Amino acid sequence: MKSVPVIVIQLVHILGPMKGEIQEFAEGAVMIGRDPVCNLRFPPDLAIISRRHAQIIREGNQFKLVDTSSNGTFVNGKKVKEAYLKNGDVLEFAEGGPKVSFLSEMKQMPAAIAAAPPPPPPPPPQEQKIEPPAEPVKGPVYAPPEIPEPVQPEAAQPIYEPPGEVSVQKVSAPLIIQYGPTLRSYRELPVIMGKGPKCDFVLEHPAIYEQHAQIFFARDQYWIKDLTGQQPLRINGRTVSVQSPMNVNDEISMSAQGPVFRFLGEGRLAEVEQQPAAGPLPPRDEKKTEPYGMREEKPSGSFFSKFKKYIDRKMD
Repeated sequence: MKSVPVIVIQLVHILGPMKGEIQEFAEGAVMIGRDPVCNLRFPPDLAIISRRHAQIIREGNQFKLVDTSSNGTFVNGKKVKEAYLKNGDVLEFAEGGPKVSFLSEMKQMPAAIAAAPPPPPPPPPQEQKIEPPAEPVKGPVYAPPEIPEPVQPEAAQPIYEPPGEVSVQKVSAPLIIQYGPTLRSYRELPVIMGKGPKCDFVLEHPAIYEQHAQIFFARDQYWIKDLTGQQPLRINGRTVSVQSPMNVNDEISMSAQGPVFRFLGEGRLAEVEQQPAAGPLPPRDEKKTEPYGMREEKPSGSFFSKFKKYIDRKMD
C-alpha cells in the first residue's frame, strides 16, 4: 500500500489525569473535552473541563486552537478564544486544569488513512429534565447510640534520610528537547545526551563527550546527571558534581564552551542562543594638535635662502 506524508499532531500531557502520555492525531480536526465523541477525551468526572472544551483545526500547514468552553483555554498562560499554535506551545484547559504541550511532525501514513475525511461533528447533547425527588415518608426519628471517640495515636516522626545519590530508573515521563532546528519528544526517561551515535539525543558540538549527560525523572522532579566524570555541567554557573535537579528557568551549560539550555519546566529543555562576544575596540587614531600660534612654520627652502642673501647684502 502506498504511503503519503501527513502532518501529525502530538499532544504531550504534562499535567492532569493523563500526565506522561503522548497522543497522536492525524485528523484534520481534533475535538477535546469530556464528551465520548471527543478525540482527546478527559474523564467524565473532571467537571472543570467542558463536554466540548476546545478544538484544534488544521488550516493548510497551520493549526488553529478554538475555545468552545465555559472555563476558558490558555496558550502559554494567556487566555484565548482562537490562536494559531506553534511547536512547544503549552495548552491549559481551564485555569488550573490539565496541560499539554503541542507538537507537529511529518510522518508517512497509508494513503487510505491520509485521504479519509474527518468525521462530522455529532449533534449537541439534549438536555435531560431532572424531576424533583419525592417527599420522604415521615416516621419515627432514629437516634444512633453514642460512640466514644477513639484515642488518636501519636503521629509517627518522619524517618530522616541522609542526602545521597538519587537512583535512576526507567519511568514514563514526557521530555521535549530543542537544539537548533532539531526538536525531539520522548515518552520514557532516562534519556542520554552526547555526540555518540548510540545516544538518545545527539549533540553535535566539539566540547561534548560521547556520552555527556543523562536526563531522568525522580522524586517528582527532572534531574540531570554527569556521565563524563570531568564535571563539565553547570547549572546557573554552579558545577554539578554528579547530579542535580532542574528547576524552572535554570540555565544548564553542557560545558564551558556550550551549548547552553534553559529548563522551561514540565519536561521542556530549549537551547539558549549565545551572542557572539564583542571584540576589542580598534585604537583611536588621535592626531596631536597644537594650539594656534604655537606651531612652528618653516618657510620654503627657496624663499628662505633668497631672503637670507638679501639681508647679508644689506649688512655688507
